[in-house]
Amino acid sequence: MSNLPRRTRTYQNHHMDSTRWDYFEPRNDDIVIATSYKAGTTWTQAILAHLLFPGGRFPAPPFDMSPWLDMRIVPLEVVLNKLKAQQHRRFIKTHLPLDGLPYRQDIKYLYIARDARDVFMSLWNHYSAMKEETFMLMNHLPGRQGDELPPPPKDIHVFWKNWMTRGAFEWESDGWPYWSHLSNVQSWWPYRHLPNIQLFHYSDMLADTEREIRRMAAFLEIDVPDHAWDTLIKAVSFNEMKQQGDLYAPGGGQFWKGGAAAFLHKGTNGRWREVLSDEELVLYEAACKQVLTDDSRKWLENGGPV
Repeated sequence: MSNLPRRTRTYQNHHMDSTRWDYFEPRNDDIVIATSYKAGTTWTQAILAHLLFPGGRFPAPPFDMSPWLDMRIVPLEVVLNKLKAQQHRRFIKTHLPLDGLPYRQDIKYLYIARDARDVFMSLWNHYSAMKEETFMLMNHLPGRQGDELPPPPKDIHVFWKNWMTRGAFEWESDGWPYWSHLSNVQSWWPYRHLPNIQLFHYSDMLADTEREIRRMAAFLEIDVPDHAWDTLIKAVSFNEMKQQGDLYAPGGGQFWKGGAAAFLHKGTNGRWREVLSDEELVLYEAACKQVLTDDSRKWLENGGPV
């Protein structure tokens, strides 16, 4: 492993195009929020919005302030122009593995991870609630590389088998028809001790939200007045965010049947225990052994200090 991350792969499919980062003009106080998907991205965007704008006085909805740069749907020029016009400290979202992202030492990276089985349950809700128009947009927008995003199967167990045993990119072995959550986590894990990368775990954020937000604020060197903490913690609670879903869900929730309420679904862990059989978890064991190191798997399943 080299001392610093290097971009060695190009990720292009129905959702994303990693080459869009080639046109990004960074600033030395930029923040990148990175996850594979369904691991706390929207929550972290909301947290940063409230850290940067105490009292919730946002210049735009957080999903608009914090664009997903690698997402193909919004024209690149539109995204770049919005970012260029921002006067405040910028926070940009990515779902790229670190081997697909141009790394910079003057940018701070927050990586949020979550147990793959919990990600799966959230992804199933996300996928099965997508509108037909959303599939049409992703699949027929010019420039798509690779296969179309197929409609979700009617059976969650079929989805689990595909997601655990098929890769959507030739170098991945799981994650179909999206991309590998496990490979995404593993790409960041070896660089967790770099001073400008900090890893967070969804379970830790649920267990002690204030502690983890204070850790984010300290890492990002954002000062929060003592009197502001109670209001901030309440504002980013799941119930408060769900009530203001149009403010936080990507695109205000327009891509899903049921809107933002469908996107901000449960926000809980452990639901997989009532769904996945022992036989199905054998597939999970095999996928983890193929992709994750022992230490990254232990952290991914349990959280805690890295």
